[in-house]
This record gives sequence, structure tokens and C-alpha cells, in this order.
Amino acid sequence: MKIKILTLALIFSAGFAMAQEEDESMEMKPQMTEIWDPEVRIITPGESPMDAPSDAIVLFDGEDINREWTNKDGGAVEWVVADGCVTVKKGTGIIKTKRVFDDFQLHIEWRTPAEVVGKSQGRGNSGVFLQGRYEVQVLDNFENRTYRNGQAGSLYKQHAPLVNACKAPGEWQVYDIIYTAPRFNDDGTFFTPPTVTVLHNGILVQNNSKLRGPTEYIGIPEYSVKKHGADVIQLQDHGNPVSYRNIWIREL
Repeated sequence: MKIKILTLALIFSAGFAMAQEEDESMEMKPQMTEIWDPEVRIITPGESPMDAPSDAIVLFDGEDINREWTNKDGGAVEWVVADGCVTVKKGTGIIKTKRVFDDFQLHIEWRTPAEVVGKSQGRGNSGVFLQGRYEVQVLDNFENRTYRNGQAGSLYKQHAPLVNACKAPGEWQVYDIIYTAPRFNDDGTFFTPPTVTVLHNGILVQNNSKLRGPTEYIGIPEYSVKKHGADVIQLQDHGNPVSYRNIWIREL
């Protein structure tokens, strides 16, 4: 009996020693967590953060608006193109991109009129609609108070901006928008909501904010059974002569 116990002890000791050697041989090395392939794609940045990088789609370069945009019915844009920008022509309606997009990085520069007319929502009002249904508000909120979830930099009626970063009327302003589209279940309900990050004049005003549904002027935004895929970027005609320039987008 003692011999058997001694034999088992020797076997266990030998096995433990082998396992210890294997553990030591499997010790993590720096190279084991290094991923080399596929190599990260190279692009060429613009000369400044305002300039489109090499992989961007230039949606408006200050000249031909009809190359990438249409009116609401798919025809020629009726907004005014002059001096390197396009300006809302009251009553002509929204303009929209010919292309459709899912996840993207959008750069767009905008300017409200130098001559102040109106107050609150009636002053320099327009909007950038992501996938044609989620509005990033454009408004002159320089010394112009309005409801907080409807001012410049807001995701209209859903998320107020973290801060008011507006420049004075007549000055060019910048939105850099990072957008992740919603993902839907087969029955039309979403399982991940759309998320939006916005930098206004280089200042973070929306930090990965989640939307609960398409933008609504009246009522609570909710999804019904209407799921959607890739869709257009729209710019709003709200009756004020807001101007846009240097619009480019990167598909993610």
C-alpha cells in the first residue's frame, strides 16, 4: 500500500512539474498581442482640419451645387450659389444629396445672416438632417436665447448641446459630425439607436448622444415599424438666408 501511495505521489509530482514547465513556456510575450495584418489604410490629410482628406467625398466645393445635390423633388437646386457658398432661398424647400449614407464623418460650414432679423427660433434657422430624419440644429444663438434642446448644436428636441459655442452673426461656423446609423431588427424595431457626436467650432457639444427616434417638431420621437437603410443628407429651408460651404463626408 505504501509503495502504491509513493508511486502515485511521484506521478503527481512529475505531472505538476510538467504542467509548470508548460505554463512557463506559455508565458505571454509582447509579440502575442501585436496585430500586423491587414495594414491600416493610408490616406492623405488635408492641409488643415477644414480641408477634405483624400478619402472624402466632396459634396460642395463652392461652385456646382447640382453635381451632388437636388431639390426635394430630385430636380435642380434653386438655392443661390455665389461667393463660394450656397444660400437658402426662402420657399424653395430642402436640398438633399444624390448619394445615400450609413455611418459617416461629415464636415459642414455654415453662416447665419450678419443682419439680425427675428429672435429665438426665427433668427438664422436651418438644419442638417442626417439620413434625412435626424436634425442637428442650425441657429443664430449668439446672445439669442431659445429653448435649450432647440438651439444651435442640439439634436433637435432630443439633446441640448453641452455648451453654446456660437460665433457672432455673419461669421462662418463649423460642424464636424460623427454619425453611427441605427441597426434594426426584422420587425422594424431598432436594437442599437443612432448615435451622434458633434464638434461646433472645434468644441464638443454632443458626446456620442443616442437618439430615440426621428426628429419631431410636435410629440415624442419614437420608432414605429419604419426601419430604414442608408439615406440622404438634407439641408433645411426654414425661411432664413443661411449659407453653407465646404461640405465633405467620409463613409465609415
